[in-house]
Amino acid sequence: MDTNGFKTISVNRDNLTGFKASKGIEPRYQSCHTALSREGFVFEGHVPAKFIKQFLEEKPEGAIGLSVPGMPVGSPGMEQGDQFVPYKVVLLKADGSVSDYAEVNSLKEQYQ
Repeated sequence: MDTNGFKTISVNRDNLTGFKASKGIEPRYQSCHTALSREGFVFEGHVPAKFIKQFLEEKPEGAIGLSVPGMPVGSPGMEQGDQFVPYKVVLLKADGSVSDYAEVNSLKEQYQ
């Protein structure tokens, strides 16, 4: 994230599950990492920086953030050579609903 223009501060928490729940991230949309923007938006899992930038520019009404559930092979931070499993970036909404925000079908797509 730092190489994509974001300033990050790492915080390790004893109760990450509780923290995620307090931010409205349901278990089925959770992953290994949770980030918060200054505005309080959540970014869960291996969300590509380009989608975080897009989200922060758009600030979709009623949204709390984005998630890439699980840890898809080939997603940012989960690179395994040229291996890649297509995945979706999910828009998390304050009312608990979700919708697809983006679909990533190749390694290249997540960076351009």
